[in-house]
Amino acid sequence: MQLSLELFVESLEKSLDFYRRALGFEIQGSPSTDYTMLKNGDAVIAINSRSVLSTDHPLRIDTGQRAGLGVEIVLRVADVEGAYRAAKESGWPLSDLALQPWGLRDFRLVDPDGYYIRVTGRKNET
Repeated sequence: MQLSLELFVESLEKSLDFYRRALGFEIQGSPSTDYTMLKNGDAVIAINSRSVLSTDHPLRIDTGQRAGLGVEIVLRVADVEGAYRAAKESGWPLSDLALQPWGLRDFRLVDPDGYYIRVTGRKNET
């Protein structure tokens, strides 16, 4: 089984910039104004324009409402320190890198539409 996410966003441009600069995703295939697939390792996220949803679609939200409420997107990476440095360099607001009681290190950030993301991994042994 594999998992792919489809996120419905207000601005494709802002979301693509965020996922590429802050989290290192790359565009797969041909981007469009309504749908673009991103990939980083085995993680696949499709960015969709909210405007394609019908007015009665269950994922439709009103402008100003927070998308993804109640969902945490967890991205497990091999080099959490490197991912943290790259995210920090993007200028996007994020938490500090922290060791959690369950033994993993992580940092957290929120994308332009309010989707909550935790990037986690083991401490690099050097």
